[in-house]
Amino acid sequence: MENAAKTDRRILRTKQAIKRSFLELFTEKEFEQITINEIADRANVNRGTVYLHYSDKYDLLDKCTEEHINEIIDICKNRESGEGDPQRVFDYFQDHFPFFSAMFSNERTFLFRDQLLHFFSVNMMVKMEQTNGQPDIDQEIKTQFMASAFIGIVEWWIRRGMPHSTPFMAEQVKHLFENNQIYSIYR
Repeated sequence: MENAAKTDRRILRTKQAIKRSFLELFTEKEFEQITINEIADRANVNRGTVYLHYSDKYDLLDKCTEEHINEIIDICKNRESGEGDPQRVFDYFQDHFPFFSAMFSNERTFLFRDQLLHFFSVNMMVKMEQTNGQPDIDQEIKTQFMASAFIGIVEWWIRRGMPHSTPFMAEQVKHLFENNQIYSIYR
């Protein structure tokens, strides 16, 4: 049993080294220019080890993206259960700035943006369906507007090197949505 735990930790360390190497390369060059050999060399593993964990660089990118989206989902779920603070989403973006900066700067941005947009629009639609009253604006249009606005603000903030603190950004977004009677995102 002890050996299994050691193996698991080694696998986790190896996967982390591969992801870290991939991210470093991703911040240095366009995705299409990155090779598995470069990832393996930088991670100090052989090429077969990379293929043991990921089918190709596209799978590696998808797994990294999925991991971050799932973390954001967890933060939002905690916020909805009363445990979280809206600022935690901005804190997460800040804590993982190299990844998000690369994603918003790279040619594959549109795929990542679509995934984030889908997550936020679904999440906002669910929240809006829980509110009472007859909306003047179609719920789907309102949801798409809000999700696009939020992702646009996050992208702007990250691409400019996070010129404002996370508390400031969270408060600004809250005011933008509430002052424009779009949605009380902090209910």
